[in-house]
Amino acid sequence: MPIHFRNTPAAEPFLFDSIGSHWNQSHVLRPKGYPLFHYLQTEKGRGIIKIRDIEYTLNEDEGLLIAPYIPHSYAKDSLKWTTLFATFTGRIQSSIPSVIRYRPVLFIDRERGVHIRNLVDEIMRKWDSLSTDTYDQSIYCYRMLMSFTDSALTQSLTDEPLYMHYVEPVVKEIEAHYSTELTARELSRMVYVTPQYLSRLFKRFLGCSVYEYLTSCRIGRARELLLTHPDLSVQKIAYQVGYNDASHFTAMFKKTTGITPLEFRRTN
Repeated sequence: MPIHFRNTPAAEPFLFDSIGSHWNQSHVLRPKGYPLFHYLQTEKGRGIIKIRDIEYTLNEDEGLLIAPYIPHSYAKDSLKWTTLFATFTGRIQSSIPSVIRYRPVLFIDRERGVHIRNLVDEIMRKWDSLSTDTYDQSIYCYRMLMSFTDSALTQSLTDEPLYMHYVEPVVKEIEAHYSTELTARELSRMVYVTPQYLSRLFKRFLGCSVYEYLTSCRIGRARELLLTHPDLSVQKIAYQVGYNDASHFTAMFKKTTGITPLEFRRTN
């Protein structure tokens, strides 16, 4: 049951924070979700993943990619359930949502799962060198993320009028101007709906509220700056990602990630 964890700073565009295969999967309950994008795939047996009252059955070579901080649980649905998994980090990890078309949960079918299983097997065989050669590891990580792109395209939100008319323009506005003083009220006015209705649409399509999505973008960018600009103070980073009050930023960072910005910088 091999499992590997990142032991170098997340300086490359994409890296595996953890990766494993042939894992004798036990019951997992995460009421606050996981802080990174997390992929789980069945190798043998069958498992059930529950995400906000929706159950997904994962048969052999089927998988799910779950966005950060989405509450979920999973358990075996057969005598034995073995899985492979990966979690993703890196300097530009905040771009992952656009790679998967902003889906909070992405189902991977068996055909795509076989390709991913073969890729993970290759990564595990080469891990001794990949753990030190982070450039090559980043390429492998990018290849896996691109494997999700085809599935995201087949499950595209572009055929959803409500998403296209109301959610997508707001997502683009947040990602372009997260460093400014955006509010849910201002963003809802941009698409001529109430803040409550816009947040319901975000919940429906992205699994989070407008405020949660804005916070996720800001904290994701802050994580990148903490790692790539060690000379920047927490106060300056707070300002660059849209917080005028460093104390408020620190509180939101800890609420989102479980640790303070300085603890995150030291840990990584």
